[in-house]
Amino acid sequence: MELNSIKQLLEDFLEEIGYELYDISLKKEMGDLVLEVIVDKDSPIDMDMICDVSEKISSKLDEINPIEEGYILNVSSLGAEKPLTVEKLPKYINSFIHLHLKHPVDGENIYEGILEDVKDNKLILSYKIKTRTKKIEVELDNIYKVRLAIKF
Repeated sequence: MELNSIKQLLEDFLEEIGYELYDISLKKEMGDLVLEVIVDKDSPIDMDMICDVSEKISSKLDEINPIEEGYILNVSSLGAEKPLTVEKLPKYINSFIHLHLKHPVDGENIYEGILEDVKDNKLILSYKIKTRTKKIEVELDNIYKVRLAIKF
């Protein structure tokens, strides 16, 4: 079975169990064939969830036996600082994000803070400067990159 067929099967299967297939690859690493599956979800994914989805994927693949030779299944997520798309930002309201802008707003083009709202092609981000909380409004088309961030 070719990789595109496996991809389609896993996309459908993962959707049924509440995940999204972000990427899939099949490659040789140090002499072993490795099927790497990267999953995503609109909520945080912890290690227990990775173990659970890995077992489910493994069982599904065992049913159809898509790869003739032995392989290693490697399932992972995008991590705690996963990249976000502008279209999915409304799902991440109240999340701590890292925002990189195309054009500076208030003299800066990188901000980290709480995504407060997304509407009318703009987002509102609250961020701290020392002990003061400030808010900025950013046009969505001014976003170069956005990702979740870890708050220290």
